[in-house]
Amino acid sequence: MPKAALYTLGCRLNQAETANIARDLQNRGFEIVPFGEAADLTVVNTCTVTEKADARCRQAVRKSVRKNPDTFVAVIGCYAQMAVEDIRRIEGVDLIMGNEHKMQLADYVETLDKMSEPRVVHSSKISRESFTIESVGFYDTHTRANIKIQDGCNFVCSFCIIATARGPARSRDFQDILQEAHKLAEMGHRELVLSGVNIGTYKNEDKNFLDLVAALEQVPGIERIRISSIEPTTVTRELIDYMAASAVVCPYLHIPLQSGDDGILNSMRRKHDAAFFREIIEYAAEKIPHIGIGTDIMVGYPGEDEQAFKNSKALLADLPVSFYHVFTYSDRKGTGSYKMKPKVSPDEKKRRMRSMTDLGQRRKMQFIRENLGREYDVLFEENRDGCWFGLTGNYIRVAVREGEQPLHNVIKRVRLVRREEDYVMGEIV
Repeated sequence: MPKAALYTLGCRLNQAETANIARDLQNRGFEIVPFGEAADLTVVNTCTVTEKADARCRQAVRKSVRKNPDTFVAVIGCYAQMAVEDIRRIEGVDLIMGNEHKMQLADYVETLDKMSEPRVVHSSKISRESFTIESVGFYDTHTRANIKIQDGCNFVCSFCIIATARGPARSRDFQDILQEAHKLAEMGHRELVLSGVNIGTYKNEDKNFLDLVAALEQVPGIERIRISSIEPTTVTRELIDYMAASAVVCPYLHIPLQSGDDGILNSMRRKHDAAFFREIIEYAAEKIPHIGIGTDIMVGYPGEDEQAFKNSKALLADLPVSFYHVFTYSDRKGTGSYKMKPKVSPDEKKRRMRSMTDLGQRRKMQFIRENLGREYDVLFEENRDGCWFGLTGNYIRVAVREGEQPLHNVIKRVRLVRREEDYVMGEIV
């Protein structure tokens, strides 16, 4: 039986796609092994959201070749879509597949002989049509399963290369999603994480995103539905009201802000302004007490002066946003912001990054303090250092002391007792 090792960089959507590809390979007779172990096939599913992401992709490919010089190396995904020639120059690569074709990877690895030159399977144009996925995600150690519901984006923010790398917005067939959800539930997964590039724009025939959430809630065995990153203008009051009334949809939203300054938001070609973001966050916090809210915030965008940066900090400091993903602006050739000036200096980007990250840490600690003493259902995932670890619905990582019964993939009611360095100790009620 040939062995395949898969490595994923980037977002939950990439993770969902890797899981589907792994299952497809398994159905073709491959044994799936951890990345880094000896394997006949190595698949690197890549990301190109920043220059650092590009560098990590190259590092992962070179690492796999060093560890397994004879492994057949397939580089797929967003970086493969955007940088064929750069990948072609990496010694040891045998197959380069862009986003239009990567889900058919198993059809291209029937023979695993090393190539003198990499084979390139790539299309610059990506389909606008709705799609299906034949395989079911392969999650051998996870309790939660990412499920791909949508791909591509039509928003085309000025700093973002993903609309080019992923193509136009398109949605997965409604019944196809439900079929995978049923199979994942039968395999024992208790939480589904809805994944895509711009999931709130989901539309398949007469079904929208809220219709899909409501249908997935009825799948037997699925006890949690978690919404991954979702654009502000697609978070409707109806969705928040539904979440407030649901016992299945996790009380957590990750809503990217990017900037809290209207001038910068306009330059970014974002679909919202600061007032709209404030309105949706305040409505969610009012309707759903103790909801977890996360955001993406960019620092160092071209033209972001000190006042614009202060406007971002002031907006976030005034709102119940508790989980920050802070990152620095990265020039991406082919985006609208690539030639914009003035550029923010690297040192200033680092200073703003530290300042915003510090605010994020304080807000996270405040959120955790506000939740101490409360009771939440926790889905336990892993055991380490004598404790079982899992997540609350509102995205607090919790640990309880190991007892006589294993808790993997078990949901227990837990009282949050005290904060540790990167988690909260709890007691099972």
